[in-house]
Amino acid sequence: MVTRAGWVGLVCNLLLAVFKGAAGIFGHSQAVIADAIHSLSDIVTDIAVIFGAKFWSAPADEDHPHGHGRIETLITVLIGVALFSVAIGLGVRAIHGLREGPAVAPSGVALVAALTSIVVKEILYRWTAMVGRKANSPALVANAWHHRSDAFSSVPAALAVAAALIDPEWAVVDRVGAIVVCIFILQAAWRILRPAVDQLIDAGAPAADRRRIEKLALRVDGVEDAHAVRTRYVGSDLAVDLHIEVDGGLSVAEGHVIAVAVRRKLLEEGPNVNDALVQIEPHRLPTRH
Repeated sequence: MVTRAGWVGLVCNLLLAVFKGAAGIFGHSQAVIADAIHSLSDIVTDIAVIFGAKFWSAPADEDHPHGHGRIETLITVLIGVALFSVAIGLGVRAIHGLREGPAVAPSGVALVAALTSIVVKEILYRWTAMVGRKANSPALVANAWHHRSDAFSSVPAALAVAAALIDPEWAVVDRVGAIVVCIFILQAAWRILRPAVDQLIDAGAPAADRRRIEKLALRVDGVEDAHAVRTRYVGSDLAVDLHIEVDGGLSVAEGHVIAVAVRRKLLEEGPNVNDALVQIEPHRLPTRH
């Protein structure tokens, strides 16, 4: 499912990049050319998702006992970095364009390309985001936002071209539009990068998820208390460590049964929990006579 979404995005982005690139060149629009380059960067991230999915979906092995989910996080970071790089490069070019003097007024074909991009990329975003949420794939959701950033970036490009068409003396607005496009791309990059970097540096789950884990553990028969919950992300899933307190008079075997039940509860009902390590502690010591 993830791979299929990647291929659909790749084909759409390739066609859009060619169309917008040609329209921007022949229609004399820097904003649309910037938009076309943004679509080319989408192609790179589509390829990363297509081939990366084969690696991060691989089962755990001796060298990677927690699985290969961090590969997906790494690819998500690369998508964000690619967006930042594209935005900075396009922004510098647009600023230089403002200093070059009068600009050539864009033509109608540039406006058609920008409007087509808005419609196609918004549809692609909605479908890709839906697939990404169903597959619980942050890399695919990040790629969906890459699609939406392309749709957003086409809006100022379309407005800039339209303004220049209304009055050729406003042709400089096209270059201003290219700068606005870059700002949208930077915002999308930050939205993608921040949670992915948090995962790479082992940031824990939100407080609400940690409380939910504690409550799930307390619902298991025999658990008197739960504390010391530690979480970290492995791809889109959580690995959990926690301590539970049980009656100190229970045997080791009986305590183990409770720990196994807690682990099963977390795997079945927890917030994307794919592994859990449960440590047993005595809640109250047996009475000696």
